[in-house]
Amino acid sequence: MVIQGLRYDTGQPARVTIEDGLVRLVTGRVSDSVATGRLPWLGPGLLDLQVNGYGGQEFASKSLTVEKVRGVAEKLAEFGVTRFFPTLTTQTPEIFEHALSVLAKARESDRWLNKAIPGFHLEGPFISPEEGARGAHPREFSRLPDWDLFCRWQEVAQGNIRLITLAPELPGALEFIEKASIAGVIVGIGHTAALAKDIHAAVQAGAKLSTHLGNGCQAVLHRHHNPIWAQLAEDRLWASFIADGHHLPPPVLKSMIRAKGLQRSILISDLSGQAGQPPGTYHSEFCDVEVLEDGRLVVPGQREYLAGASAPLLTGVAVARAYVGLEWHEAFAMASKHPAQLLGLSEDWLREGEPPNLLVFEIEEPSQHNLVPTIRLQEVIFGDRRFHVRCPGA
Repeated sequence: MVIQGLRYDTGQPARVTIEDGLVRLVTGRVSDSVATGRLPWLGPGLLDLQVNGYGGQEFASKSLTVEKVRGVAEKLAEFGVTRFFPTLTTQTPEIFEHALSVLAKARESDRWLNKAIPGFHLEGPFISPEEGARGAHPREFSRLPDWDLFCRWQEVAQGNIRLITLAPELPGALEFIEKASIAGVIVGIGHTAALAKDIHAAVQAGAKLSTHLGNGCQAVLHRHHNPIWAQLAEDRLWASFIADGHHLPPPVLKSMIRAKGLQRSILISDLSGQAGQPPGTYHSEFCDVEVLEDGRLVVPGQREYLAGASAPLLTGVAVARAYVGLEWHEAFAMASKHPAQLLGLSEDWLREGEPPNLLVFEIEEPSQHNLVPTIRLQEVIFGDRRFHVRCPGA
């Protein structure tokens, strides 16, 4: 198989030969019969650290099966997300244990899924029970950090929990963060009403990430003393952002990424299990969700309070490009290279002798009617799997 296109990072032509699931040759010499101006773009497969589910299936669910995990993974691949962290939102210990067991079995079921799912993310249940801070997470299942309980879950997960989000102001949180960090688990700060001193203490204990910064906090905050400023100012923290155009207004997204700095900024989707559903109201073990006509997911009965996201990560890349004023290689890096760096995962996407992790796409530049450019996927190639995209616009 031979793929030709323009590299997203240099703009230079590239001819890629792939055989037996490996990149065999990368050269800048393309076929004479192909006009360089008509070549598609080549870029890295995306890595999404926060996916709660898709198409009516939450990962934190007693109905989860290996086949359903595979179905979500294949749909994400069609959206350009070749690697992702299944994310369990706040639920009962029984549902957590079932979901973690199924996810571990899914990784064992075939080599492609093992590569597509490099780890699991627990977004709860050790979060603030306060209104606003807990977001759409059910209060009744929120609980204090419990290291013994976490270790039990990690055993069920076969050691695959690599990221956990918690509220550092909770009793026992700092000791938990220290133990998790020593065990090699990345700790994110999120769904929190923490004071600046709590943020500083959490970072001292080993916390490394601000989870979907700007969301999962109270709607009304002190203008100076609040958890957002404290995390933006903490240079030792990375930060993830939901850049779907809804969770963070464009000026807020631009200001936050500029304050945190590109090298410490990560884009995530925070896809809900109800993403991809037609407009209507849906019930799940997580919470009731209404899908609006514009695709937003909200708490039913109103149009303001969000309950997860519906746009795939590739949309976030285009939104960041448009509203933060980034170059394409900078926007793509926040959804591929940067999360890989945080987790210590491979950044290779086009190295000879390694499996390909490759997107082939076209770009429709913005117009006066649509300020966000459109990325139209043509193919997604990850290892020995090749996806011809059915829903190319993002």
